Amino acid sequence: MAQKLNVIHPKAHLGHGVEAGPFTTIAEHVEIGEGTWIGPNVTIMDYVRIGANCRIFPGAVIGAVPQDLKFQGEVSYVEIGNNVTIREYVTINRGTAASNVGVTRVGDNCLIMSYVHIAHDCNIKKDVILTSYVGLAGETQVDEHAIIGGASAAHQFTRIGTHAMISGGSMIGKDVPPYVLAGRRPLCYGGINVIGLRRRGFTSEQIERIHDIYRIIYQVGLNISDACRKVEEVLDPSEEREEILSFIRASHRGIIPYKVKWMEDE
Repeated sequence: MAQKLNVIHPKAHLGHGVEAGPFTTIAEHVEIGEGTWIGPNVTIMDYVRIGANCRIFPGAVIGAVPQDLKFQGEVSYVEIGNNVTIREYVTINRGTAASNVGVTRVGDNCLIMSYVHIAHDCNIKKDVILTSYVGLAGETQVDEHAIIGGASAAHQFTRIGTHAMISGGSMIGKDVPPYVLAGRRPLCYGGINVIGLRRRGFTSEQIERIHDIYRIIYQVGLNISDACRKVEEVLDPSEEREEILSFIRASHRGIIPYKVKWMEDE
């Protein structure tokens, strides 16, 4: 009975074991990997690719055209990896040709909670958590294992580094470097994401190396360029050092500032 209530285009490619609940619409140019479950009242529009073993909850809309006045009706895409959970009323828009990307991506094992909006050409890498009501403007990049707290909003072109954690209600107007905690308004550096790093297997030595890098970046009174050079002069090469320095040097919007006692009431 449920199948008769769906509108599934006969040319859509649905893998083995895909389930779709009642009142769900799946357009022609859609590919869905095996074992994916799609709840009722979901809309999957053209040019969407979804991986295996995903879970998409009621009310989600995936593949709507971008909310960008530069969009001219060109073919563009949404690509979603494997084992992704997309909760109620999430919206994920297609990419644009104007961005020179043309694809909005969500990587493997992500958790996208209810009412999240992912705009055109965003790149959400694997193992990311976007908490309810997060809004990402176009071409935002979120690196692996990052967590963005609920009701936060990211400005267009901003970047969030790997293993970063951002508090709920944040306005993300500058780039958030890897491994850090960020919070307050305006958004600022609040230390290292120590608990998150330990949970993901970082050693005490690795965490201390990260601390040493950010002490120089934020606390010795140098500008960012000089601080990066100082890090290279006084600290031995490491994967963490290269990740942080590469991220900072590639930043176009600049990184979030430092603020002492960011957890205290003003």
